[in-house]
This record gives sequence, C-alpha cells and structure tokens, in this order.
Amino acid sequence: MSLFLISQIIVGIAVIADIASFQFKHRSSILTCLAISCFLISIHFMCLEHWTGAWLFMLNAIRYTVTIFTTARLLLWVFLFFCGAIFCTTYAGLLSVLSLGAAILSTVASFSSTDKLLRELIFCGTCFWIMHNILAGSPGAVALESCFMVSNVIGYYRYYLRPRPVNSPA
Repeated sequence: MSLFLISQIIVGIAVIADIASFQFKHRSSILTCLAISCFLISIHFMCLEHWTGAWLFMLNAIRYTVTIFTTARLLLWVFLFFCGAIFCTTYAGLLSVLSLGAAILSTVASFSSTDKLLRELIFCGTCFWIMHNILAGSPGAVALESCFMVSNVIGYYRYYLRPRPVNSPA
C-alpha cells in the first residue's frame, strides 16, 4: 500500500473527530476532538512529506490539549512563537504560507474564552487549510476540511443563529 493511500485513510479517520467536534456545545469537548483530529492530520501530512503542515498540525494537537485546561495569554504567545519557528525551519513556498495563516488563526481561536469566537476564527482558518490541501493534492484532506467547515457552520447555526421558539402562554 502506498504512503499516499495510507495518508488518505488516516485523514478519513480524522474526519470523524472533526465532524463530532462542533456538534458539542462545551469548549473542552470541542477541543478534545480537535486535538485527536490534529494528531491524525499531522501523521497524514508526514506521509505526504508536507513538513510545515505536519509539524503545525502536531503543534495544534498539543495546543488544543493545553487549552482544554488553560487559556493563559502567555501561552498564546508561546504557541504563536512556535508556529513562526516551524514556518521558518520548514518553509517550502506557498503551502507553508497557507499553513502558517491557518495555524495563527486556529491558535488565536483556541485561546478564545468563548466557543462562539472559537468557531468564527476556526472557520477562517479552515478556508486557508482548504486552499492548502487543494494545492497539496490531498483529496481526503480537502474533504476533511470541507466536512469540518460544514459541521462548524451547522453547530454555529444551532447555537447562535437558529430562532428560539417563543413560549406561548398556557
């Protein structure tokens, strides 16, 4: 079996965690699913030898795990520093730039104090990952990020846009 096929299977498994993530209301549940998904996506990019994406997703997995327990602003800057360091040491053109943009948005998102802002910033970051994955030639990753975006939009609608039922007098 080729590394490309293995990468697509791994990213297929990550889809499950991604879809589940934004159907939860609580930040910690969302972040746990995202950490699992990011770990799997990192392995996927390692198989494809897209090193900026691979290491940024591994950093994302660590960051999501940390932010389950704290949103200390100092850690935000620490993780942003590591995003920049990974970018500088693995730079490989436009794919690296798109990876960095997505990583910065998701880093700021994971340190947000509300799930609403987390959802909004991750939506923007997901747009960067979709462009990245198209250019990287990974149909599984494009599908994953597309499903992730749809799940995020559905969750956002359910919790923030759907009209609330009006209680009628008994």
